[in-house]
Amino acid sequence: HVRQLYALVSETLRYDSVLEKLLDGAALLQAEKKLPPQLAKVLVYDLLFGKGLKCGGRWKALARRHRARLEAELARMKVRHKVSRNEDLLAPEQAVSPAGEWARAGWAPCAGSSGGLCLTCPAPAASQVPRYVRVNTLKTCVDDVIDFFKRQGYTYLGKAASVEELKALSGKKFLLDLHLPELLVFPSQTDLHDNLLYTSGHIILQDKASCLPAFLLGPVAGSHVIDACAAPGNKTSHLAAILKNKGQIFAFDVDPKRVATMNTLLTRAGVTGCQLAQQDFLTVDPRDPKYSRVTHILLDPSCSGSGMVTRGPGQEAAPSAERLQALAGFQRRVLNHALSFPALRRLVYSTCSLHQEENEDVVQAVLQEWGSAFRLVTAFPSWPCRGLAAFSGAESCLRASPAETLTHGFFVAVLERCREGAVTPSSLPAAAKENPQPGQGTEPGAAPKKRKKKKQRVK
Repeated sequence: HVRQLYALVSETLRYDSVLEKLLDGAALLQAEKKLPPQLAKVLVYDLLFGKGLKCGGRWKALARRHRARLEAELARMKVRHKVSRNEDLLAPEQAVSPAGEWARAGWAPCAGSSGGLCLTCPAPAASQVPRYVRVNTLKTCVDDVIDFFKRQGYTYLGKAASVEELKALSGKKFLLDLHLPELLVFPSQTDLHDNLLYTSGHIILQDKASCLPAFLLGPVAGSHVIDACAAPGNKTSHLAAILKNKGQIFAFDVDPKRVATMNTLLTRAGVTGCQLAQQDFLTVDPRDPKYSRVTHILLDPSCSGSGMVTRGPGQEAAPSAERLQALAGFQRRVLNHALSFPALRRLVYSTCSLHQEENEDVVQAVLQEWGSAFRLVTAFPSWPCRGLAAFSGAESCLRASPAETLTHGFFVAVLERCREGAVTPSSLPAAAKENPQPGQGTEPGAAPKKRKKKKQRVK
């Protein structure tokens, strides 16, 4: 049972900060002075979040004596944080992938490898990845957020010129990201969960790589958009900000609790014009008149989550070949389904996986099935990490990794419908073409323009 024991310890470490608060709130260590704190955490994790204490002996009996008190404290924590699921108590970077699977298989591809995973090259620890903060332009603007943090004693260093500058951040210093125009970058250990801007929905704590799909989809205001696998909702709120709350978003997730959590997040972010549905996207009828105007789809389906950086001291083995094939089969089905919406013009397919089977192989297989109906767009030409050379044109896709881009591991492919006689599609999302950044032509990633109309200011 070594694997089960390892899994229990790993999950206890992941919930460490939550368990600390539970133990303090329930006063368990004060009541049981002989109970070692680390053992208490393991027992409480297994009692409340795990399989209900399969162990025996006096420790099991001791923990069960305090079960009611611990459950009550857990319920109070959820109410305070306005969440419905245990995992929503975790910080975003500790939480699950959109697939609902914990992504701690932190293997990184070796430079010069043929796209396989090198088991001798673990991904960098979370401490090496900065804290990314997306400004929610539905409620405020970049300039106002920068001013707010400066008033709180932070030092603004301007727009970053390189990834090395992000890596060198320390103390209470922050930068504007060099690629994404509404993304601020802080040192990795910066905790903003209690900050007024976060609790009021003016900023979203979201990894840079996770911001790429909505940014590259870039629908113009007024568009009808589908977020096919939407929970927990950060990408949905990003889409709403890009649309300026003008248009319609249809967001789907099959899990009722995740939909409830997403509804809370979107409300806090000031999102309107979004229809949430507790529904498997594969059961949505593309011919339903409701979706006749859907021109853009963001598809971030269930995946192995192998690109997420490690947060604990240990690592899990890579998923089995059978698991990867099962995931890839699902991903091909859902991508094929998304492409069948009749008015679709542009689609972004993304995963937080490092595996070629879930990324380039899925895109290649689906494009072959559709023939000349869709083609790959060269996504974000200035982005340094490109798709693996699995097929001709795969370099149009982009990848992200802790080592090269200081983000979680990620994969993004942009597909556009072909038209007869059409020239090669633009690499830019429509929203970026509509509002090119100053001094950069139509290249994404320039500094944001000054806004003429101020959003509400947080004092």
